Amino acid sequence: MHGIAQVRSFNRIVTLQVGALEEGFLGRNRSLGACRLLFEIGAAGVEVRQLRARLALDSGYTSRLLRRLEAERLIRTTPSPRDTRVRFVRLTPAGRKELAVLNRLSDKVAASLLEPLAEPQRAALLSAMETVERLLRSGAVRLSVEHPDSPAAQYCLKSYFEELAVRFETGFDPTLTTPAPAAELTPPRGYFVLASLNDAPVGCGALKCHAAYGEIKRMWVATSARGIGLGTRILLRLEALARARRLPRLRLETNKALTEAQSLYRRNGFREVAAFNDEPYAHHWFEKAL
Repeated sequence: MHGIAQVRSFNRIVTLQVGALEEGFLGRNRSLGACRLLFEIGAAGVEVRQLRARLALDSGYTSRLLRRLEAERLIRTTPSPRDTRVRFVRLTPAGRKELAVLNRLSDKVAASLLEPLAEPQRAALLSAMETVERLLRSGAVRLSVEHPDSPAAQYCLKSYFEELAVRFETGFDPTLTTPAPAAELTPPRGYFVLASLNDAPVGCGALKCHAAYGEIKRMWVATSARGIGLGTRILLRLEALARARRLPRLRLETNKALTEAQSLYRRNGFREVAAFNDEPYAHHWFEKAL
C-alpha cells in the first residue's frame, strides 16, 4: 500500500524522540504504558472499561498495569458510583503527585523538541502535528448501522435536540418537528448511522427510505469530534446506503442557524431547492441526484 514506508519511518522517529524506547519512560521507573494510564486516569478518575476503550488495550494487559500501579500505591480501584458492577479507578494522593511530576517531565520533552528549531520551523512542526492528530482521530472513528433505540443512539439524539434548543431562535420542541420514529429508521424502512470514537458515541445521521427518494435526518456531531471531517463521513455513508437501495435522489432540510450544516451539504453536491415539506424549523431545503 502506498505510503506504508513513510508511516513506518514516522513512527520510528517519533518513538525515538519522545523516549518511548527507554525502559523507564520520562526517567521514571515504569513503562510508557503505565505512565499513559496515569495520564488517562487524571484528577477525575475513570471507569476501567472506559480506560481500556480509550487506549485500545486488552483487558489482561490493562489489569497487569493497574495491579502494578496499585502496588505502587498510586491508584485505588473501587465500584463505580454510577454502576457498582463496574470498576472505577482513581489516583491516590501519591498518584496525584506522581502525575504532576509526569506532566512537568512531559513538558520538558516537548520543549526539547521545539527549542532547537527556528521559529518558522517550530510553526511548521506544530501545524503538522495538528494535522496528524486530526487525521488520526478521524481514522479512529468507527461508523456502524445501529438501532435508533440503543443507548448510544439515544445519547446522540438527546444531545442533538439539546443543541438545537440552544441554537434555534425559537428553541426546539421535538414533538413539533417532522417525526422520524425508530421504526422508520430501522431497515428496511431506514437506517441510523452511529459514529463512535474509543467506544463513545460522537455523532449520528439517519436515512428514511421513501419510494422516490431518501430523506436525511438527525445529522449531528459532538463538539469534541468536530473539525475532523466526521460530518462528511456520516453523510457519505448515508448516501452509500441510499445508492444501495437504488434511491434516485436525497432530500433534506435545515435551519438557518446551522450554517456549518448548510456548508457541509453544499460541499457534498446538494443544491438548494424550493420547500418540499412544511417542516416548522426549516429555512433551507436541499436535494441531490444520485
